[in-house]
Amino acid sequence: MSMYDMDLSRVIRKIESLDAKTVGLQFPEGLKVQATKIAQKIEEETDAIVIISGDPCFGACDVGDWKMKGSVDLIVHYGHTPLPLKYEIPTLFIEAYSKIDIKKDLEKSLEYMKDYSRIGLVTTTQHLHLLNETRDYLEDNGKEVILGSSPSTRKGQVLGCNFSSIKDLEVDVILFIGNGNFHPLGIKLFSNTPVLALDPYNSEIRNMDEFADRILRIRFARITKARSAKKWGILVSSKEGQYRMMLAKEIKKILKDANMESYIILLDNVTPDALLPYMDLDAFVVSACPRIAIDDSQMYKKPLLTPQELEIVLNKREWENYQLDEILFHERYSNTI
Repeated sequence: MSMYDMDLSRVIRKIESLDAKTVGLQFPEGLKVQATKIAQKIEEETDAIVIISGDPCFGACDVGDWKMKGSVDLIVHYGHTPLPLKYEIPTLFIEAYSKIDIKKDLEKSLEYMKDYSRIGLVTTTQHLHLLNETRDYLEDNGKEVILGSSPSTRKGQVLGCNFSSIKDLEVDVILFIGNGNFHPLGIKLFSNTPVLALDPYNSEIRNMDEFADRILRIRFARITKARSAKKWGILVSSKEGQYRMMLAKEIKKILKDANMESYIILLDNVTPDALLPYMDLDAFVVSACPRIAIDDSQMYKKPLLTPQELEIVLNKREWENYQLDEILFHERYSNTI
C-alpha cells in the first residue's frame, strides 16, 4: 500500500474529460516505484496509451512538456504544485499527499518548543494537508501559530528554490514538517531564526543550528578555493523553471569587469559527468537549481558556487550576509488543470 495518495480517480476523470489518447506520467524519484501500477490502471480504465518519463524530475520547474511535445495530449505530474510557468501541454498536478500520521510527533515537538510561544509553520507539498491539523494542535496547547504566504507558493509552503513564504515572519521559532535537510536549511539561512525540523517518516525532530553551521563551513571552504579561479563556467539549465539566461549574462559581465574569463554552458541536467569536458575551467557558477551547489558539492572536482557566493568571492557581498540562492517566479499560471 502506498504511503501517498496518488488520486487516481481524479486522473481518470481528467483523461476522460479531455478525451486524451496519449498520457504522459512524470514522477520525482521517490514516487517512480508507483509508475507502472498507475500506468496499468489508466490503460485498464481508459482508452489512453501511457508514456512514463524515465528521466529525473526535480520539481514543477522540470515538467517534461518540451520532451513530450507532439507525443501526449496530457501530462500528469506527481509530487509537486504548479509554478507560474507557461506549460505548453495541458498538465495535471497531483500533490501525492502523504498518508502518514504525525500526532505522536506533534506531542514530542511541544517539549522542543517549550521556550517559544510564537511559531512559524511551514512544509512541502506532500504535507500541506496537515497544516490545519498541526496549527489547531499547537494552538490548543497554548501556541500562537503563523503561516506565511507568497505569490509563488501556497500558504505555509516552501520549495527547494523558493523560501518567500517565511521571509519577514516575526516568530520565535519555525517548525518545518517534512524529510531531508535542504528545506529547513534554507529556512534557517533565510530567516536567521531557530528552526526545528519534524521528520514524520523517522519520527525525528532536529534543531537545524548544528547542521547549518556545518554547511556554512563547507561553503566557506568552496568560496575560499574559488578565490584563486580565473576561468569560470556559468551553468544554465534548459528546464523552463530553472532557465535564467539573463542572470548568466549578468554574471558573465561581472566576471569580465573583474578581468576573468567565463563561458556560458547550457545543460538539461547538471551532473559531474556533464562537466568533465570543461576541466580546463577553475570553477563554476550555477544559475540553475540552487540545490545543486549545496547538496552535491562533494561530487564535483571544481568548486560550484551560487551567484551569491560569487559575490563573496568578488568582494561584492560580506560573508556575514551569506544567503542561499532562490528562484523567484513572476509569470501567471498557464495550462495547469
